[in-house]
Amino acid sequence: MSAMHALDILGDPVRRRILELLADGELAAGAIGERVQREFGISQPAVSQHLKVLREAGFARVRPDGARRLYAVEPTALQAADAWFEPFRRFWQPHLDALGTELARGRRRRLAEDRTREHPEGDAGQDVTDAEAPPHDEEE
Repeated sequence: MSAMHALDILGDPVRRRILELLADGELAAGAIGERVQREFGISQPAVSQHLKVLREAGFARVRPDGARRLYAVEPTALQAADAWFEPFRRFWQPHLDALGTELARGRRRRLAEDRTREHPEGDAGQDVTDAEAPPHDEEE
């Protein structure tokens, strides 16, 4: 399957939602159907058709479990879509990196403020160590 075909499959909000549900682990077709029918107001046969498209396109796999059919994410097709996005990451990755830096600064500031409240005369001037903040890659 080509990456563009993968993006065509992912362009449908119902199929994206099904994959989101499956991202947490294997689910029975009935459980998927109940949730998707409720959220999108579509029929059970329509849900079944979306599951079929995902299965045939390689995004989901199914296995029988007695009378149930259990669906799970098949990562290969998602990896193809991810590869298609690679040349475009430069447009959003710096923004995500900057957001990560700001979040880490905020956590360090809150930790320092908490320490100041807990020990007003003591070690309030000490810096919070980088070990308490998530690692951040400075390279672009």
